[in-house]
Amino acid sequence: MEAEAVKSNLVLILDYGSQYTHLITRRIRKLSIFSLCISGTSPLQSIADLNPRVVILSGGPHSVHADAAPSFPEGFVDYVEAKGVFVLGICYGLQLIVQKLGGEVRIGDRQEYGRMEIEVTARASGLFGSKEVGDRQSVWMSHGDEAVRLPDGFAVVAKSDQGGIAAIENRERRFYGLQYHPEVTHSPEGMETLRYFLFNVCGVTADWNMEDVMEEEIKTIKALVGPEDHVICALSGGVDSTVAATLVHKAIGDRLHCIFVDNGLLRYKERERVMETFETDLHLPVTCVDATKQFLGNLKGIVDPETKRKIIGREFISIFDMFAQDLEHKLGKRPNFLVQGTLYPDIIESCPPPGSGRTHSHTIKSHHNVGGLPKDMKLKLIEPLKLLFKDEVRELGKILNVPQGFLKRHPFPGPGLAVRVLGDVTEGNALEILRQVDEIFIQSIKDAGLYDSIWQAFAVFLPIKSVGVQGDKRTHSHVVALRAVTSQDGMTADWYNFEHKFLDDVARKICNSVRGVNRVVQDITSKPPSTIEWE
Repeated sequence: MEAEAVKSNLVLILDYGSQYTHLITRRIRKLSIFSLCISGTSPLQSIADLNPRVVILSGGPHSVHADAAPSFPEGFVDYVEAKGVFVLGICYGLQLIVQKLGGEVRIGDRQEYGRMEIEVTARASGLFGSKEVGDRQSVWMSHGDEAVRLPDGFAVVAKSDQGGIAAIENRERRFYGLQYHPEVTHSPEGMETLRYFLFNVCGVTADWNMEDVMEEEIKTIKALVGPEDHVICALSGGVDSTVAATLVHKAIGDRLHCIFVDNGLLRYKERERVMETFETDLHLPVTCVDATKQFLGNLKGIVDPETKRKIIGREFISIFDMFAQDLEHKLGKRPNFLVQGTLYPDIIESCPPPGSGRTHSHTIKSHHNVGGLPKDMKLKLIEPLKLLFKDEVRELGKILNVPQGFLKRHPFPGPGLAVRVLGDVTEGNALEILRQVDEIFIQSIKDAGLYDSIWQAFAVFLPIKSVGVQGDKRTHSHVVALRAVTSQDGMTADWYNFEHKFLDDVARKICNSVRGVNRVVQDITSKPPSTIEWE
């Protein structure tokens, strides 16, 4: 999906740090419109190269009055007006438009947070369409500053119950603004507003679908990989790498060589189960490499999560290079490319937060897909899923005839159980305990018919022991945590509310079946403020 192929209908989101920014991208894609999200402080040339039809300025935690407040680049206004690009500011984005185009933004006397009623104040607006003056709707507000004087040519088209400006527009200059968040479910009519704006006002067409994505990616892969080139694909056993491999296999056939690495950090019987699926259901050419000693040897004594991830990424590449050398001996030609199942959330979460003053990545998670690759890696990367969210990958996998049961598998982190054993993964029998606990938890979820209702579920081995009583004896044993979340794309998540009896049964099974565990706790934190994984 190169920008050239989709730019005529591209909706580009400039991210200014709102926790909801990714939701704008998702909501627009649900309308079958291609959307991308880049940093709000990206240079003008980066925006121009994408040649968007619409630019959306996201919300953010900043005040436009702050010295380090992020803003669109110099020349942005001239560029969008010269090209006829439509601009929609949301929350902070509205305030940015007002301030930069000659209006005034002040710290609000009455801040607006949470649910609030707004009232349409103008007929036939570009934001509310056929809604009449006086029509009301509930929206989600989240701002302390407010626009108090609009730039010349702008009109107020909606106000809040408190009298604050809720929506503005200048149809001649193609600038629009919403002081609330239409992308969240707490704004029930928000999608209707976005739909009307994009289709009726901006003239965007709904021409983006997974079939086109597949065909476009196949063309891109064929253009990148020469007719005599060979490609390695690192299969993790998860949905992402499997769909990526299937897509590349469709593009170049037997010149794809898959490798599955048992790094000693896999789940219970993962190697046997995954290899059977690859060989029986997907018919992918896969070589299994047992590198348990290599990985665990290099992880011994390591407790820092980022260091663990970097080591794992480095060892994977080392094995891939060795695999490439072996193939070179067999084929007489060294493979030049490595396929990875990097997704869009991996990229978004590895971007610097606007307004942070950082030019490097302020990492939420350093995925070995994104942040753990050595600079001197000999293989060139192919990441055919890098612009897709998880549910889109599953949709693509369905088109590629990947078995439905496999596509429904919960996500599993690239570094494996290394990020679910807090501390040194090689200490004692932590990995074996975690595998047994995790298996009981996941199987119980499946037996209860809950697996497909949960985005991700897993157990975590905690680096602490607690006092217990087992078999009439005092014990000092390990504590494990259970984590289960619901989500649409992994960018935000809420904890799954199990029935008490289910948790009671699972905790009893774990403590009665897994030697060395005497306490089970549940993680009931959403994302944000936490992440889904613990490390």
